[in-house]
Amino acid sequence: MAEDMGSTVPRRRLGKALRDLRTEAGITLDAAAEALECSRQKVWRIESGLGSARGVDVRAMCELYTATPEMTRALLALAAETKAKGWWHAYGDAIPDWFELYVGLESAASRLRSYKNSLVPGLFQTREYALAVYKIDQPDMSEEDRERAVEIRLQRQALLTRRLPKAPQVQVILCESALLRPVHDSATMAQQLGQLLQVSALPNVSLRILPLAAGPHRGAVGGEFTLLDFPLGNRSAPDPSVVFSESWTGALYLDRPHEFAAYEKSWACLLALSLDAEQSRQLIAKIIAEVHHG
Repeated sequence: MAEDMGSTVPRRRLGKALRDLRTEAGITLDAAAEALECSRQKVWRIESGLGSARGVDVRAMCELYTATPEMTRALLALAAETKAKGWWHAYGDAIPDWFELYVGLESAASRLRSYKNSLVPGLFQTREYALAVYKIDQPDMSEEDRERAVEIRLQRQALLTRRLPKAPQVQVILCESALLRPVHDSATMAQQLGQLLQVSALPNVSLRILPLAAGPHRGAVGGEFTLLDFPLGNRSAPDPSVVFSESWTGALYLDRPHEFAAYEKSWACLLALSLDAEQSRQLIAKIIAEVHHG
């Protein structure tokens, strides 16, 4: 399963190092693109960790930014690592670029903390629930593309129970409204709620319900988000933690310490308002009973 780590973390590390070299050299993104005879978008994609970088590009960037021979060698080695493909590459266009980066980060993370307001998170969804969500979310999607998108979602769930590398700690705060909002029909909802009970019993999973009775809270302002932390591996410091926040047209990836700290503060506030694990399970079981009798 080690290949599931994919190329995302080395790509991020390489991109950050090249961005740091460029800013230290006092060269703007536009100037770098002009000197390298490529588009500004290409340089930005490499620096963002969205695109894999060829050795020839890395060497040209290192020359332009006057990197030391040692740094150049290290970054070329890192560029070679970015060629590793994760399982999600097999799905091609079914994953947009901005989400491909997220799937790679999710596979590499040692801890995932998600706040979800309106729908059950993808990692916990049943096939029927996921299909129903895609029909609402992407009405113009072909049946085939919808099936592929659902397959990706189900394949991502393998990380919940993987052995190697170790399964991440997955902590989810889910608004009670997501349990009450009907998706498709009552059978789909009953099955989905049952799945939540099953998943929440996993040793590495924590599911906490934020009750409607909690009233207005920070999450109502900031919206949904996921915090990703990464393992130390064989390095002296882990990769920087990331905040992921999805929107209609793409996603926000925030990894500056002060940005991450602001979201961690929100997480702590939401956690304080949430039911504990056992109360959460009891509420889910109560709603399942109501769905069955409804």
